[in-house]
Amino acid sequence: MTPKQIERIQIKIGKIKKELAADKKRWGGFYDDSKGLRYLPPELYLKIQDYSGALRYFNWFNKNFPEDCGFPIFLLEWTITLFKKGKVENAEDKIIEVDDADGHLISAFLEIESDFQADSESSTWQTSSIAEYLLYSKNDVELLDFAEWLTAFVQTEKYTASHGR
Repeated sequence: MTPKQIERIQIKIGKIKKELAADKKRWGGFYDDSKGLRYLPPELYLKIQDYSGALRYFNWFNKNFPEDCGFPIFLLEWTITLFKKGKVENAEDKIIEVDDADGHLISAFLEIESDFQADSESSTWQTSSIAEYLLYSKNDVELLDFAEWLTAFVQTEKYTASHGR
């Protein structure tokens, strides 16, 4: 990525942050964000490999949207960020959240057959369709270390016990 491309992405992140600040001001100190802008910056931070910026963003998100569990790909981006910043134990917990949110996403990232089976009526909504929008894979050069870690982690007792496998 060229410096100019990185600069454009940083400008885009800045615009999103300004819009979120304006949203908070418009709603008297609260966020409405019905556009879902709060979910966009992580992908941009990961694109430019700014994991420190992404981690600061996720901390801000957690503080300002404590009841928002995010969506599966957003949670995966959070996991990648935690891993890249050396917060492996937190990444372990977050990847379990990813799997709880969408039982197909990890398999899609690792490009393996999904063994996910819906175990309750509330989880039958999960389909492999969200994985079609996944921008990340084990083949991404920047994510090779993450893919190696994830491949090993999904075979651990901590991971399998969390899902009754």
